[in-house]
Amino acid sequence: MIRNIIFDFGCVLVDLDKQRCVEAFRKIGAESISAYVDECRQEDLFHDLETGKTGIGEFCDEVRRKAPACTADNDTICNAWNSLLGGIPKRRIEKLVSLKERYRLFVLSNTNPIHWKKAADEYFPMDGMNVDNYFEKVFLSYRMHLIKPDTEIFIRTLAEAGIKAEETLFIDDSAANCRAAATLGISTMHVTCGDEWLDKI
Repeated sequence: MIRNIIFDFGCVLVDLDKQRCVEAFRKIGAESISAYVDECRQEDLFHDLETGKTGIGEFCDEVRRKAPACTADNDTICNAWNSLLGGIPKRRIEKLVSLKERYRLFVLSNTNPIHWKKAADEYFPMDGMNVDNYFEKVFLSYRMHLIKPDTEIFIRTLAEAGIKAEETLFIDDSAANCRAAATLGISTMHVTCGDEWLDKI
């Protein structure tokens, strides 16, 4: 019996536009950073931001260090990075509202403070509700200093949420993340696009 659903953020709730982000970094002279995005590389500055090892200011400094031609200020760099996010369609928000009547809902995401603030401020709010109205708790890599597919992040999420693995469904666009969750007895749903899960629950 599934009683809890844990959602990934990127490609499950929010749409992503990699090419728009690549172009945004190129426009501000950060060609080497655009290559990270284009190749979906998560090491170095992006990994450190997602695990909370560095903050937003340090991230922006590192962008300018790795791309000397980039003289953009912090806000401009953050806007370029946020151009990866394509928004959350209303139909997904409405689905969350209906699911909350039957399940306990959570988010577990490898994300960073730049993307999460953008989503919390602009994408989740609807009809007077915000992210806290849809989910009991959000578990974010940069706050937990852990990153999927490390099983420790799932163990902590289950413990802090007070839920059982065998009563939980985890939805993610990464097969590796789903495999890691499954080793703990969590049911998983591997999806490849944001709408794929809508008719499966």
